[in-house]
Amino acid sequence: MQIISRLDRVMADRKMSVNELSERIDISPVNISRIRTGRVKAIRFSTLMKLCDELDCQPGDLFEFTRDDTPVHRRRTRSATEKKPSED
Repeated sequence: MQIISRLDRVMADRKMSVNELSERIDISPVNISRIRTGRVKAIRFSTLMKLCDELDCQPGDLFEFTRDDTPVHRRRTRSATEKKPSED
């Protein structure tokens, strides 16, 4: 399982540099770069909130969760004997 940073994409969409974002949210350019490249093990909620506020996005826009070759679980389907819920 992995969390992939999409911060670089969001910043590119907003045409914002590391230095500009760093100044706006008062976080060092080194830390912004580490988040962009995925070289962090953790991120504070306060940092995440600053990023989302300044970039006008949601946390899910900044990060993506992926499974490593884990089979996708299929949704349970109704058998032929089960009835559909009635609509009122």
